[in-house]
This record gives sequence, C-alpha cells and structure tokens, in this order.
Amino acid sequence: MKKGTVPFSKGLIGPPESEAELLSRAWDVAGLTLGELGACVGVEVPDESLRAKGIAGQILEKALGATAGSRAEPDFVELGIELKTIPLDAGGKPKESTFVCSISLAAMADTDWERSTVLKKLSKVLFVPVEAASDTPLRDRRVGRAYLWAPTPEEQRLLRTDWERLAEMIAAGDVEEITGHLGEVLQVRPKAPHGRSRRRAPDEEGAVQWTMPRGFYLRPAFTEAVLARLRATE
Repeated sequence: MKKGTVPFSKGLIGPPESEAELLSRAWDVAGLTLGELGACVGVEVPDESLRAKGIAGQILEKALGATAGSRAEPDFVELGIELKTIPLDAGGKPKESTFVCSISLAAMADTDWERSTVLKKLSKVLFVPVEAASDTPLRDRRVGRAYLWAPTPEEQRLLRTDWERLAEMIAAGDVEEITGHLGEVLQVRPKAPHGRSRRRAPDEEGAVQWTMPRGFYLRPAFTEAVLARLRATE
C-alpha cells in the first residue's frame, strides 16, 4: 500500500457533500497507518488488536466525516453510502466476514427485502481495505485504496435470496436452527459482547423466546469477489 499524506489537521471533519468528495477523502488517506490517521482524528490505537475491535472503522468514520453514529442508517446519511473496512491478510484476501447490521429479531416478520436494513446498508458501500497481517503491529497497519460499490443485479439477487431465506426462518421461530453455514453470500452470526446477552424473538408458536443477539454478515468470499471486480474495472 502506497504511503499517504495527512490530508487534514486534527479536529472535527464535516460530512462530505458529494460522492466525489467522499472518494477524494478516502483516496487521500490511503497509505497512512492506523496510528497516523488515529492521531489526526484524536483516536488512540491500542498496542494489542484484541483490545481494539472495530478501531479501524471508528477512525475512518471520523476521518471521512460519517454522520450516522449508531443509527440504522448508512454511515454517510446524506449520500446514502455505507462505510465498510475490510481487513486483508498478507495475501490481500479478506480475513473475516464483514458485519452488515444487527437484526431486530422481533420485527423480522413485519419486514420485507425492500424495507430491510440490509438493503439500506448495502445499496451503496465504500469499501476501505486495511492491512491485517498478524505480524504487523496494529498502529502500523496501513489503509488501502477505497472502492465505491453498488451491487450488480446478480449480486443483489444473491443477497436477496439469502436474506429472504434467513428472514423466513427467524419469523417462523427457527432462529436457533440458523448457523453460519446457511447463506451463499449473506450469513447470520451471533452479535453480542458476551454469551449472556439475550434478545426477544418469536418462537415456533408465535410466542416469545429469548436468544442471543444476531447480525447479518457478508461472507469473505463474496467481499473478495467484489473487490476483485472493482479492481479490474479501474
């Protein structure tokens, strides 16, 4: 990854006014380390990656002017663009699934694909690769070149097919039957700080059961294919 230059002084960065401005900001920070970029936006990068889950996303949200916070909206609300950091291993491949959004288990029966948070979040995404080789200290890992992605019709078909199958299982009370093996490109996984967390969900008879919070994730093979396609069209 090419060495970048600090494009702004430390302080509050306002939201970008256009896609072009957002991309310009993202390309300007390519090559910077997380430590360098964190210092620019007032976020300290811990020495140990285990203590810094999500730190790259937090730094880039601040550096690029994201506005959504914890709301179920794309990170750049005015532009309708979601920010997703992609940790890459030494071979340049995604190391893990990419979190999309938390699942409102109790409301799933009253939601369809067109109104889903998954579609809202994935209609347009700024993917920002970040080095994640285990032998590189967290603060020294570099930010890569960003890519703006909108699903092709085929990619959206795959996402919708997985979402509808998984949503149907949740609505039918079969949430405990869902494993990470289900879904071709989209999967459901637990999303909780610890194993004691619980959320309400419908059971098979329409009553309430308590289960672990869950989230939708993109499979690494899917994000790898997306990044390869975007690189090929540069």
